[in-house]
Amino acid sequence: MTDRVIVIDDEASIREAIQQWLQLSGFTVDLCTRAEDCLPMLRPDFPGVILSDVRMPGLDGLALLEHLQALDHDLPVILLTGHGDVAMAVEAMRQGAYDFLEKPFSPEALLGSLGRALEKRRLVLENRRLQQRSDCRSELAARLLGLSRSMENLRRQVLELADTPVNVLLRGETGSGKEMLARCLHDFGSRHDQPFVALNCAAIPDTLFEAELFGHESGAFTGAQGKRIGKLEHADRGSLFLDEIESMPLVQQAKLLRVLQEQRLERLGSNRSIAVDLRIIAATKPDLLDEARAGRFREDLAYRLNVAELHIPPLRERREDIPLLFEHFTRSATERLGREPRPLGGAQLARLLAHDWPGNVRELANAAERHVLGLTSGAATIDGEPQSLAARMEAYEAQCLRAALARHKGEIKAVLEELQLPRRTLNEKMQRHGLARSEFLEDSEPST
Repeated sequence: MTDRVIVIDDEASIREAIQQWLQLSGFTVDLCTRAEDCLPMLRPDFPGVILSDVRMPGLDGLALLEHLQALDHDLPVILLTGHGDVAMAVEAMRQGAYDFLEKPFSPEALLGSLGRALEKRRLVLENRRLQQRSDCRSELAARLLGLSRSMENLRRQVLELADTPVNVLLRGETGSGKEMLARCLHDFGSRHDQPFVALNCAAIPDTLFEAELFGHESGAFTGAQGKRIGKLEHADRGSLFLDEIESMPLVQQAKLLRVLQEQRLERLGSNRSIAVDLRIIAATKPDLLDEARAGRFREDLAYRLNVAELHIPPLRERREDIPLLFEHFTRSATERLGREPRPLGGAQLARLLAHDWPGNVRELANAAERHVLGLTSGAATIDGEPQSLAARMEAYEAQCLRAALARHKGEIKAVLEELQLPRRTLNEKMQRHGLARSEFLEDSEPST
């Protein structure tokens, strides 16, 4: 963190002397002649200290303190006082000021007070960062549901990439949740308050693709009534999600590549160049480089889009997540449809765990809704060859172990009591299913 100090004093000689002392000691210094001038510089995570005279025209030091306390209660404010203002400064410390220095003060006294205040500020901001990260992890876990290691890794990757400006390519089967993943990348990053624009490339006729992407001016082509903002321009400063990107026509791929390279576009029927700040999140089922080798996709665009790649595992590869997801979807359907909850029996759960779910999470959500409506005799209509009993039991055992470890935040004693297992048996089962206690500790990072 940069050691930054805002100095507020209406006496030029004092301001300049303090500035000289602090700059020689490596501080970044901003000078203000009035208290009001510092307010635009401040934000909730301001990485520094306020050093302010008490008696000033306009907003004085005490009024400034009150204002800053409302903005950020933990922002250190050091007051500079004359001899007659010491009692007032002591009262100000009771009201939240960090310290006061009586004029004239030595450089050593000033540097000592500032050093302590800055150290406190560093700790406050670090604690906030850790709390915010913990809150983000909890919120993300509620949106990208799953106790499996693959989903934990996916959530970790989302938090690592969300706040970066790089383009991201999402790989996953139909129904696996690519748009939800794209929204999480947008919502948990710095662009969260800007537009998230989604476009399914497979759903747009070739003749309308360019107008959809770039927009058009009035009369640009037959039927172009009025000016229209395209998806690229609408997503300026935000995120553009291009689903089924492999379906984009080659001619439009070339034009999209140019926009990504130049960060500028032109509407159809216009010669005016418009600057855009875009972050592209693209989704595809096939490998784009395979598509490029087959002549169906531009290789240079594939590399431009695939700065980072996230893979969403199919549901059949994370069967231990099925009970949690099914419970979530049935609860949502119960509330939405105004139905009474329907319990899920052991045989029904076994059928859920045995099914391969070719439609992935979307198919599971549909099965949950049908279950709530009572449209099937079991939990879902499941076709295809069933898994062996041993495979079903293995998947169910892994899910039970992971759920218990998550519920007790990795506390082995509590897990042993709940599952009524000897310690050695639990260790063997955890090892066989690839489970580590560290994954579930409350303050640990998701495993890699």
